[in-house]
Amino acid sequence: MHVSGITDTEEERIKEAAAYIAQRNLLASEEGIMSKQSTSSKQSVVSKQSTSTLQQEESFEKKSRKVAIREKAERLSLRKTLEETEAYHGKLNEDHLLHAPEFIIKPRSHTVWEKESVKLHCSVAGWPEPRLTWYKNQVPINVHANPGKYIIESRYGMHTLEINSCDFEDTAQYRASAMNVKGELSAYASVVVKRYKGEFDETRFHAGASTMPLSFAVTPYGYASKFEIHFDDKFDVSFGREGETMSLGCRVVITPEIKHFQPEIQWYRNGAPVSPSKWVQTHWSGERATLTFSHLNKEDEGLYTIRVRMGEYYEQYSAYVFVRDADAEIEGAPASPLDVVCLDANKDYIIISWKQPAVDGGSPILGYFIDKCEVGTDSWSQCNDTPVKFARFPVTGLIEGRSYIFRVRAVNKTGIGLPSRVSEPVAALDPAEKARLKSRPSAPWTGQIIVTEEEPSEGIIPGPPTDLSVTEATRSYVVLSWKPPGQRGHEGIMYFVEKCEAGTENWQRVNTELPVKSPRFALFDLAEGKSYCFRVRCSNSAGVGLCSNSAGVGEPSEATEVTVVGDKLDIPKAPGNIIPSRNTDTSVVVSWEESKDAKELVGYYIESSVVGSGKWEPCNNNPVKGSRFTCHGLVTGQSYIFRVRAVNAAGLSEYSQDSEAIEVKAAIAVPSPPYDITCLESFRDSMVLGWKQPDKTGGTEITGYFVNYREVIGGVAGKWREANIKAVSDTAYKISDLKENTVYQFQVAAMNIAGLGAPSAISECFKCEEWTIAVPGPPHNLKYSEVRKNSLVLQWKPPVHSGRTPVTGYFVDLKEANAKDDQWRGLNEAAIKNKYLKVQGLKEGVSYVFRVRAINQAGVGKPSDLAGPVVAETRPGTKEVVVHVDDDGVISLNFECDQMSPQSEFTWSKDYVSTEDSPRVEVESKGNKTKMTFKDLGTDDLGIYSCDVTDTDGIASSYVIDEEELKRLLALSQEHKFPTVPVKSELAVEILEKGQVRFWMQAEKLSSNAKVSYIFNDKEIFEGPKYKMHIDRNTGIIEMFMEKLQDDDEGTYSFQIQDGKATGHSTIVLIGDVYKNLQKEAEFQRQEWIRKQGPHFAEYLSWEVTGECNVLLKCKVANIKKETHIVWYKDEREISVDEKHDFKDGICTLLITEFSKKDAGFYEVILKDDRGKDKSRLKLVDEALSASDLKIQSTAEGIRLYSFVTYYLDDLKVNWFHNESGIKYTDRVKSGVTGEQIWLQINEPTPNDKGKYVMELFDGKTGHRKTVDLSGQAYDEAFAEFQRLKQAAIAEKNRARVLGGLPDVVTIQEGKALNLTCNVWGDPTPEVSWLKNEKSLASDDHCSLKFESGKTAYFTITGVTTSDSGKYGLVVKNKYGTETSDFTVSVFIPEEEARKAASESQKGSKSK
Repeated sequence: MHVSGITDTEEERIKEAAAYIAQRNLLASEEGIMSKQSTSSKQSVVSKQSTSTLQQEESFEKKSRKVAIREKAERLSLRKTLEETEAYHGKLNEDHLLHAPEFIIKPRSHTVWEKESVKLHCSVAGWPEPRLTWYKNQVPINVHANPGKYIIESRYGMHTLEINSCDFEDTAQYRASAMNVKGELSAYASVVVKRYKGEFDETRFHAGASTMPLSFAVTPYGYASKFEIHFDDKFDVSFGREGETMSLGCRVVITPEIKHFQPEIQWYRNGAPVSPSKWVQTHWSGERATLTFSHLNKEDEGLYTIRVRMGEYYEQYSAYVFVRDADAEIEGAPASPLDVVCLDANKDYIIISWKQPAVDGGSPILGYFIDKCEVGTDSWSQCNDTPVKFARFPVTGLIEGRSYIFRVRAVNKTGIGLPSRVSEPVAALDPAEKARLKSRPSAPWTGQIIVTEEEPSEGIIPGPPTDLSVTEATRSYVVLSWKPPGQRGHEGIMYFVEKCEAGTENWQRVNTELPVKSPRFALFDLAEGKSYCFRVRCSNSAGVGLCSNSAGVGEPSEATEVTVVGDKLDIPKAPGNIIPSRNTDTSVVVSWEESKDAKELVGYYIESSVVGSGKWEPCNNNPVKGSRFTCHGLVTGQSYIFRVRAVNAAGLSEYSQDSEAIEVKAAIAVPSPPYDITCLESFRDSMVLGWKQPDKTGGTEITGYFVNYREVIGGVAGKWREANIKAVSDTAYKISDLKENTVYQFQVAAMNIAGLGAPSAISECFKCEEWTIAVPGPPHNLKYSEVRKNSLVLQWKPPVHSGRTPVTGYFVDLKEANAKDDQWRGLNEAAIKNKYLKVQGLKEGVSYVFRVRAINQAGVGKPSDLAGPVVAETRPGTKEVVVHVDDDGVISLNFECDQMSPQSEFTWSKDYVSTEDSPRVEVESKGNKTKMTFKDLGTDDLGIYSCDVTDTDGIASSYVIDEEELKRLLALSQEHKFPTVPVKSELAVEILEKGQVRFWMQAEKLSSNAKVSYIFNDKEIFEGPKYKMHIDRNTGIIEMFMEKLQDDDEGTYSFQIQDGKATGHSTIVLIGDVYKNLQKEAEFQRQEWIRKQGPHFAEYLSWEVTGECNVLLKCKVANIKKETHIVWYKDEREISVDEKHDFKDGICTLLITEFSKKDAGFYEVILKDDRGKDKSRLKLVDEALSASDLKIQSTAEGIRLYSFVTYYLDDLKVNWFHNESGIKYTDRVKSGVTGEQIWLQINEPTPNDKGKYVMELFDGKTGHRKTVDLSGQAYDEAFAEFQRLKQAAIAEKNRARVLGGLPDVVTIQEGKALNLTCNVWGDPTPEVSWLKNEKSLASDDHCSLKFESGKTAYFTITGVTTSDSGKYGLVVKNKYGTETSDFTVSVFIPEEEARKAASESQKGSKSK
């Protein structure tokens, strides 16, 4: 039988286990039947035994020898068959159930020649029968992928893998993996394919990579090799989140490279090998190794290591992977637990354990819920009704033989968190009852059971269980464990558990209904804090009692010691002495003292917090063991504090004390050695040395140098001596007390706060002698910076030996690096006094070296050591110093560097002299950016400003501030410091239609943050009932509206704009006649607007004489409707008119025929309907001042007293009196004239306004006095009408209404989309509904109805049909009213319209 290399599924193993359970139950029932039959016939068997024996003896005497031998052989064969059958059924006894695979014969390694075949054999036992899978280099072998290459067979428990026609690619490690429901076991064997010396087949070395890990040092040529293994493109510290995917990988470079000799790649997590699973997969492409997580879980967090083995040599690389919690479905809920494991599995229960999460959601975790799911189903059920705090729990109520998976959820006061990753499947089977079956019998079972002659099993009394003990006790449950009795009887043993409170003998049975089949049991529902004892009784199928069966009653076990119900495992104490230390620029190493007396410690959780934030973040989501952890993902330059807490199954400890704050920086190292030691000056007994500072400072500044020296006599060097005990800070030092004319060698070592670095290389020999030369010595400490493709800056220090006279200048020389010494050329014809020079005119890509010579009056001295070689090039990513002027006018120089090392720092200088102590500038550096700010830029700040980046390869940049640049920057600063908002139109005022007053201005441009202050008479006014403000930032228009102008509104108005730092303002003055005229105009326009809301006169009443000498009175009316009435009066008496006015052309006339003196008088015409009324008067009498009686009128604002005059003069004096006292006009009580009406307005009247009112008129000639009594019923009626009108005005203003946008009729073609939009108003925001044919219309996929922002309603039909035709209505409603806007939709079909048109044309032709 051929077997594929693919492993069985979990479902197949479950079916196999279920089949076994069914077979076992069947055998048990058949054994019971056979036992009864044997018992019933036992007496007859015994009675006939003696008779049978005598008959046999007689027959033996009569039989021949041949017959006797044959019968004896048959009896032996029968006995053997019975023994095999009995052994087979013994192994099937329920007391010897499943057991894991076990290799009886393991495969052995082979070494073969090419083109030979090899067979690997193995034999494996286990129940259920294990399924065997063959692997090559951890990859299952698929016989179908290479037909004829592999043959896999399994016969009678012997498994074989045959490899045909071996070649070198078959050199590998092979594994036989046996698996059943109880576990998996593997056996390994290596196959080495050798090649005859001298044979080499090029065709076998084809492209592609095979995965052949070797644990031995062998090459294709049979000799051992040494390999060098390097990692490129390595994975770094990685951060992921639960549920995401992640891939770790690196390129593996192995030298020497040998084709088809591939390395062994192994991944580890926290030191344990990582095996491929549904959660993680590995891949080796021949060059790159990857580890892929298909679904990250917190269990995947840890230190990952890739180990590459090549023969006997291996290298490894490690990096940490952090997995953050997934976002909680309920805000504030705890994170998911992790590492759910099944600790103990048997028939009656399975103990589940887990680890508590690091994040509790902001409130303490109250406990955990455990869920189970039977393998093969998707149905999860909760195992516990109340949350358990202990991180272990026995799950009961399982079905024997079935497999389950489990998960755990944490709960706090906010809610239940996400579930953990599910556990591995586990079967509810007792490990103590494993089957001892090693392999199946050679012959199949016939189904017959023959009872052999053996000792009878009846009558054996089961003994008591032994070694009863409490293996685990918590506040939620207690677990008991014991050993089965030695004398068990024939029937299967079952157990009953009893308990009693300590100090009593009141034993109570715990499991009265369901006996226990396993020698373990979990007890629940015990009173916390009480003490109990426990014991166990046995039973079998023959009877139940004190260990009873058919033979009698056994004894109970010994009682356990007194057990107190409660958590025996204490929560660990908090760790102590938290010490953070610098590691890298994004990580910190945290160490601590482990918790004292902690039992079953799971690990530690570490948290970090930015100093001052008060917010703590977890550094790890998987508990770590030990007392040291590296916290990654921190922000460079930020200061953090840390705290730690321990965790075990009982819970999490208290937090440790917070650590000291630490700034995240790279760890400090000692500096590298100085170099280029030179003698700067020599005397009789001393010498001055100079050197260059180290290339690497170790992440901090160098604090000093130590110099050692030794004598060299006859070429033999002496012992080293210390030249200085105290460190020197400069890169030059004078060594005294030397011997004249003696040769010396020197070494220099640099020091920083991390310690003393390695010494420099030994200098050349220098002779201590008096220098008598007159010229200066060589300059020293040359360095270059600001390297660009055409320039660089060279700096140096002056010579220590200046000669007989002071140094007056310097000459700088350069040449190409490969040029000869005679090709040096000077860069400056005249000596320069500066100790720096910007070298221009370099050729891009050419390498140069430089030197400097000093000069005094005696001449030019010795040249310095060379600087360089340096290539003239602008490196990628090079950035320059940038000047910036902020909104406050502050001027700064800014520089950014993307190539900094963790130890790099910025240093600023002016004219290449450090500005560290300069009072005129301030430097701020953070991360990879630095800024130098000028406190008060002036002429003292002219110069070259440069910024160097330490611990880099000369990265620097400079900026020149000369007089011209200074002027530009100062002007720009002034503009930024005091900006203005440009104005397009100055503040103006205008009267609107309703009599409103609009103040407005327009700015050129306004930002979204622009603010406006409205000033009246030097006091700011704000939005309210009197003032309405509006700013349109898109157009720059600023507006303020006033409903009406009052006397106290006279003055100066200003708009002040603040847009960021920019300001602007505009002012208008309204005083004197200008204000009065504006006030009159506003009031007139307001009254006119009110009048025009109802029927009104467009042209007032006038007269003319007709051709018939009649007088025609006429006027023009507007805004009239059918219900509008017109009434004529003469001297306040109504004139009867024969004909009804039809208002044709809006003209109304009254014809007075045969006009005479008796027709003289006052004529009045009144228009009125439900909207209001208007009147016009005409005087046909001699001019004289007259006024009508005072009348009372209620308005929405209050009560108005008014009188009509025949004419109104500007110098007419009007006085009002209340209860004989003159009225003082205020915002509430006002007087005015509108047309021929003189009025007194009392806004918001109160009872104090009751009384007698008098109006006095005087035009200089005549006077009139009109009175009215506003009290009693007159006041009550007027006040009631005012309240009604006020509420009506509010309702009218705020009622729901459709402002427009909907057409009356919409005609649209079928299939088109109909989109209608209309504006809606109301305060409060109205409710919107739609009607179709007077029935409610709801929104659906076909007809979309939307109402957005409380203002706009949308009506959309995606594709109209004829059924959409009809009458639609938009209904808007709020508490002040309801309004409906109707429109009709008519849908037409083009074809039908064409047919109708054709039919109508035919009818027309026939009628003709």
